[in-house]
Amino acid sequence: MFIISRVAAFEKGALRFKLQLLYAAAATRRMSTQSVNIEESVGVIGLGQMGGRMADNLRKNGHKLVVCDPVPANVQRQVDQGAKATANAREVAEQCDTIITMLPSTATVECVYLGEDGVHEALRSEHLLLDSSTIDPIFTKKLSKELHDRGATFVDAPVSGGVAGAQNGTLTSMVGGEPDEFERVKPLLKAMGKNLVHCGGSSTGQIAKLCNNLAAAIQLTSVAEATNLGVALGIDPRVLAAIMNSSTSCCWSSTTNHPYPGILPDIPASKGYEGGFAVQLMRKDLGLASSCATSAEASVPLVNSVLQLFNMMVTQGNGHKDFAYILPFIAE
Repeated sequence: MFIISRVAAFEKGALRFKLQLLYAAAATRRMSTQSVNIEESVGVIGLGQMGGRMADNLRKNGHKLVVCDPVPANVQRQVDQGAKATANAREVAEQCDTIITMLPSTATVECVYLGEDGVHEALRSEHLLLDSSTIDPIFTKKLSKELHDRGATFVDAPVSGGVAGAQNGTLTSMVGGEPDEFERVKPLLKAMGKNLVHCGGSSTGQIAKLCNNLAAAIQLTSVAEATNLGVALGIDPRVLAAIMNSSTSCCWSSTTNHPYPGILPDIPASKGYEGGFAVQLMRKDLGLASSCATSAEASVPLVNSVLQLFNMMVTQGNGHKDFAYILPFIAE
């Protein structure tokens, strides 16, 4: 069996996830006891900002859910809507033919699929496994081979669109897998999102997502820097935003997730930078992009520069903030 542990951080992340599941297990056992139909139920492992909302849309589209998460409150929220709770990934695999994972790191994905009480302990040929996490594409390719060699179907399908996209069911899914596998996962992806793109073979979905997030981080940083300069020089940030949104600098980071408070309602910047896509997660993605670039001998000078800024934000204790926090960080 292939188990990857290239850096100590991976091992620490996996151990932390295991301990969280152990602490949550007792509470989980009390939450739900109803029986499920293996063929009809969809397992969802990872019920955070993205996974929880994706699960909501699966349920709204008629899917019965079996769920697992190390945070009892996340599980309880789904149980209150009719889902069945489990204590670990193995139990999910025992009760579902179809499983979706939405997890924060490569280490956690490794733990869930290949670790103790992981999916692999109940793996069977009927399993359709779909990973929507954003992780190392090199690991994804090896994990895919491991699971395919044991008869299961595994597809990487990371998503873009943020928390709002997950809530509204408008996510873009970037799918890596064979054409027939892409056809199999379409109904599930359509229940959670709007745009489906078959990127190619195994791991190409992850490659596309890393490149997209690379661009998004640089894009948001540039909007934040331009806005910071404009405000310092005396222009109203709302006026500047309107100009940028109708000019050559128009982009998602300005029209949809503007980093300046009050420009747009109900987005993280206007709510103390709470919610949304965390700085620490974007730092993780930038680190993956930088590592992959080194392996591929590709030059990514802007990524490495922006990564330094995100490292500093995490070091200062702001890793939980939405990544639009780059604006007040720059302003300071």
